[in-house]
Amino acid sequence: MYEKTKLKNGLRIITVPMKNTRAVTVLVLVGAGSKYESEKTNGLSHFIEHMMFKGTKKRSTPLKVVETLDRVGGVYNAFTGKEYTGYWAKVDKKHLDLALDWVSDIFLNAKIEQKDINRERGVILEEMNMYLDNPLLYVGDLWEKLLYGNQPAGWLIIGSRKNILGFNRKDFLDYMGKHYSSKNTIVCVAGNIDSKKVSLKIKNSFKSIKRDNFIEKKKVVERQKNPKSLVHFKKTDQTHLCLGVRGFNLFEKDRFAQIIMAKILGGFMSSRLFTSIREKRGLAYYVRTLSECSTDTGYLVTSSGVGHSNVEKVIKLILKEYVNMKKRKISKEELKKAKDNIRGTMTLSLESSDSKASFYANQELLTGKISELEDKFRKLEAVTASDIQRVANEIFKPEKLNLALIGPFKDKERFNKLLKI
Repeated sequence: MYEKTKLKNGLRIITVPMKNTRAVTVLVLVGAGSKYESEKTNGLSHFIEHMMFKGTKKRSTPLKVVETLDRVGGVYNAFTGKEYTGYWAKVDKKHLDLALDWVSDIFLNAKIEQKDINRERGVILEEMNMYLDNPLLYVGDLWEKLLYGNQPAGWLIIGSRKNILGFNRKDFLDYMGKHYSSKNTIVCVAGNIDSKKVSLKIKNSFKSIKRDNFIEKKKVVERQKNPKSLVHFKKTDQTHLCLGVRGFNLFEKDRFAQIIMAKILGGFMSSRLFTSIREKRGLAYYVRTLSECSTDTGYLVTSSGVGHSNVEKVIKLILKEYVNMKKRKISKEELKKAKDNIRGTMTLSLESSDSKASFYANQELLTGKISELEDKFRKLEAVTASDIQRVANEIFKPEKLNLALIGPFKDKERFNKLLKI
């Protein structure tokens, strides 16, 4: 399904041929996200992502950068996470060379000039304002702030206002010099391609990439002895909350049980919490449970937006289902439904070239190895009802329980009293 090549300079190339598509996606993924930052550099990974679109020697202005792919109907973007930054373009297969030239150009040759940095500050501050004004999104960041506190895993990816206003060109170049390296970068091309020919093209396009060693991120420190809450006061029309527990990371076998458990609790419209909170009682429009696993952290969390007068009721209903997972073994039918749902959604999600590129490149960057879809399915299928109950009893403990919410509340103690499991 894929071919992987590692060049002498450390750059890893992944090609994923797909016969039944006319599309091709070029993705460059570098191990430089907010977890790699210090307090002074928090926000730089994201700011750099913006600056890559401001011009290169070949495409001297932002307009010339974006017009390149607009002219052929391509789609393109970039993204910053806590453990990586990505740059990608998706085009008709006949424009593969153009997409590869474009992605390699912005990645390797961005000018990053001070005047552009000064102008872009306003853009990023408005992006921050937009995000902070959306409690449905912002509550997720508060949840991670509650879990990880004053360390990179607990900071906003976008950074702080002070940092955004203070960064200068030297900060950008120093940071990129420490992280943007061939040894810390993956180039993945997925779609209607010839793997051998594409690998040679990638090698040629990225021949000027820096070969310096990169700085590893610091391991996340997790400390918690009692249930914790974070209440963010805001005059909203509904309260948005995240309630969950610390769990397993990408390298722990029990993450598969955690994934299935999240599906059963709130992963689809017939899940326990969706049925209990929305369908039976009409208390929320959205309610969902997610399993999140990174290289050194993991958690299971349920999020929902509810009327202010129903917050305590919904919290109790969520905790009730958490306790039920501990007390009673799930049925064979419910386990099969969750597994089949995961198999189906994962299969459908990998229909496109951009999703395939992300699937392979993310695994390689975060874990150093790639598992095919069937390998993952086998591990999921191996999870038993007893495994689910055992894992539930391991993670649904008071000392792992956390609640973050945004709403017109100031009394945190009223919510702390509810955190019993």
